[in-house]
Amino acid sequence: MSSNPGSLKRTLTTPFTTPLAALLSALALVLVPALPASAQQPSPGTRIAEGLRTSPVYVDPGYAGSVPPARQKQLAAQIARTGLPIKVVLVPLVKGDSFNGKADELQGVVRDHLTRPGLILITTSEQAGYLDGQEWPDDKHQTRDAVSAVGFLPDMRDAGLAEQVSKAIELVQQGNGTQVYKNATAHLGSSTPDTAHKSTGSGAPWLVVTVAAVAALGLAGGLLVFVRRRRNGQGAGAAFTFPKAVFAAARIADERALREHANAEVIALGEAAQSASDALPGLPRALDAYAAAGKVLDEAHGLPDLAGVLALVTEGRDALAGNAASALPLCFFNPLHGRATRRIDWRPLGRRDRLNVAACEACDRAVRTRRAPEVLTAPEPRGAHRVPYFEIPADRSVWAATGYGSLVRSAEDGMAARVGRGEFSRAGGS
Repeated sequence: MSSNPGSLKRTLTTPFTTPLAALLSALALVLVPALPASAQQPSPGTRIAEGLRTSPVYVDPGYAGSVPPARQKQLAAQIARTGLPIKVVLVPLVKGDSFNGKADELQGVVRDHLTRPGLILITTSEQAGYLDGQEWPDDKHQTRDAVSAVGFLPDMRDAGLAEQVSKAIELVQQGNGTQVYKNATAHLGSSTPDTAHKSTGSGAPWLVVTVAAVAALGLAGGLLVFVRRRRNGQGAGAAFTFPKAVFAAARIADERALREHANAEVIALGEAAQSASDALPGLPRALDAYAAAGKVLDEAHGLPDLAGVLALVTEGRDALAGNAASALPLCFFNPLHGRATRRIDWRPLGRRDRLNVAACEACDRAVRTRRAPEVLTAPEPRGAHRVPYFEIPADRSVWAATGYGSLVRSAEDGMAARVGRGEFSRAGGS
């Protein structure tokens, strides 16, 4: 890179000046946090915990129309009559959000913030139209099954969100949720050819004739996983085999959306660098990150590379903010989880040495509870199957070598510097 940041900055031009570009810039920062002003805002978990200290029912503004204040008070009164430590949290769950679009991660964050020994939590679910429930320290009120049963009850078919929550509270209080759930889902377990064909998503050829059919199969498969997890008492690790076409369609959709988001992030970083003062100490590093992010975006071959674009943008934004040395990078285990919240010591399976890596809240909690974090995978060099990206040899992957920022010890050894030296291209794009 040039040693004259001012002249290099003047060569930067805003890639797009259309309303679409403005919209993309405005929608930036879903995964990559903005400059320090946004960091001053409380985290979603903190906001929820603060709300639950004044009422056992927390409703995100997005659901205020479905569960207005008056209805929230009625639900709070119903909870008080049960005498149980029930809390209700209704927030939209979307992939890429603070909870990765998963109910169990939302529940874990809320529990960590409340730090109370006994807790019954009713939340929204990643499956549209359903609720999810957890109970600590055990499930003596059969909360998981009780809450899951609500979505399958005939009288709840057209019920609103508030009515569903009320029914969930009622079933938890009764304490026989497992039996209610088995009764409500008994028809889904039929082994007759007709119903089995409709409910199992067995991969019949007609299911993948069109994109619409593939999408429908993915939804049906997700519902079946949801049912089987509850029926078997299993968590998020329950096994289920999807037709390969479904995985392929989902991966393509994810990659397309992430590429659009990464492009918006690069644009936003370029605009921020353009408007920065020439005297800003971190400007040269920010410009290096901008150039590297653009190069990786142009040559990206999949989700790991697109995640690298976001990591480079984060590196550039931290340089502009003047906190490149102290700010945490994106989550080591899966940078698509967003900014890490702390550094932890972690020992990879089969190794004696420990790594000090940056982890998001969910991955930190998984490590602390001796569970495997949800990791970003990449194709192994031979292409036979996918492995955790950090298992790729470091000389074949910039991301394995740097841990998306977690393993970087100096700017000279950072992601932008490596891309600038051609390591990304020599590694074949990852």
